[in-house]
Amino acid sequence: MLKRINALFGAQDMTVGKPMSALLRFSIPLLIGNLAQQMYSTVDSIIVGHYVGDQALSAIGTTLPIINLLLVLFIAISTGAGIMVAQYYGAKAKELLSRSIGNAMILVLISSLGVMAVGIPLAGSLLKLTKTPVETFGMARSYLTIILSGVVGVGFYNIVSGILRGLGNSVFPLLTLLLTSCLNIVLDIWFVAGLDMGVAGAALATIISVAVSAVLCIIKLCRMKEVVKIDAANLVPCKKLTGQLLRLGLPAGVTQAVFSMSMVFVQALANSMGYQVVTCTTAVMRIDGFAMMPNFTFGMAIGTFVGQNIGADRMDRVNQGSRDILKISLTTSFVLVALLLLFGKDLIRMFTTTEDIISLGVRQIRILAAGYVAMAISQVFGGIMRGAGDTMPSMWISMFITVAVRVPLAYLWAWLTRSQAYPAGSPDALFFSLLISWVIGAVANYLWYRRGTWREKSLIPSSAPLTA
Repeated sequence: MLKRINALFGAQDMTVGKPMSALLRFSIPLLIGNLAQQMYSTVDSIIVGHYVGDQALSAIGTTLPIINLLLVLFIAISTGAGIMVAQYYGAKAKELLSRSIGNAMILVLISSLGVMAVGIPLAGSLLKLTKTPVETFGMARSYLTIILSGVVGVGFYNIVSGILRGLGNSVFPLLTLLLTSCLNIVLDIWFVAGLDMGVAGAALATIISVAVSAVLCIIKLCRMKEVVKIDAANLVPCKKLTGQLLRLGLPAGVTQAVFSMSMVFVQALANSMGYQVVTCTTAVMRIDGFAMMPNFTFGMAIGTFVGQNIGADRMDRVNQGSRDILKISLTTSFVLVALLLLFGKDLIRMFTTTEDIISLGVRQIRILAAGYVAMAISQVFGGIMRGAGDTMPSMWISMFITVAVRVPLAYLWAWLTRSQAYPAGSPDALFFSLLISWVIGAVANYLWYRRGTWREKSLIPSSAPLTA
């Protein structure tokens, strides 16, 4: 019994056993954990929407693209570290594994301090650039400033939980998130409803809860001495490993930066349509966060699986696991689409009681629904390539569909649909442009996967012939 418990909370070797079983054991806790993480921002929105009002919910929504833009370097570090951890763990290279983790943690600390130094003083200016409505500007600035003040916890949680997942341990991050999600709900209700702190209370509840998550994950990592050694020597920056980490991670960081910048432009377009449209968009994107979570989860799972098995020189398992995860992902997406179409109205009602906003939100959910199947394809094939260490294709694909498709199409659609009811254009522009970009991205990821060049990107020299 004790052995099973230790196995549950320890690193998971995904280079042995049936690929489907290994992927499910890893994916299910990871999915629940990701859903719990999504609860942080969703609970903020629900409680603020009901206890403070639509304008407060709109204020939170206007900050999200800016927050994502400022946190892009964490994406780069987390992606690079995840690939290195998975492959070095699969190859049983403990020293390289430990030093890679140490370098990643130092980079996160430096990045966090940089984000705070730049973001906090510029919070008001950034909100003005996105044309934040005057009715919500003060609340948005308060929320953004507090979130950025706790960015160290956000950075460390994301990187350390990602490292644990790279080691095959998705259970401990899950339990940590479940615990701190409950803490976040309690603090949200206390600060917002009890102490009447408004959006500032929601932001404070979030950063406290994430900081607790980060501390718990760091403690867990430091105790995994049989797998990794975290000490002063391994925390000393290594030029070679840091360069390798950034080489692997920067394409993902650039991708997220481009995506976040595009969302700033799209947010500015939404803001020009009025705070009610922003309120609707905020609610829809919270629901979208949950609908997307299985796709992101399966993408992360296959990335870890591919990384470990390429590190162990088991391309046969990579091929089988890839087929298995695609079946799981597509099935899940079809079920989710059906649920969204059936219960979309009830989901929007969780955020607001304003009937016009609810009706608009239901329409936007219906527009996006089919896109989740396309995103399942993108995340699986993108995850396979990232796990192998081939991170450039995802960057170029994302940049193309964002810069050349999503933003221009949204603005063009809005311009063509101007009316008395919507002087700045129809809100449909925000979501049809997103749907079309998802579909194009799915096709591009599949075609690049079929080229097969990702098979040659391993950090570990191969001794076996590559399979087609």
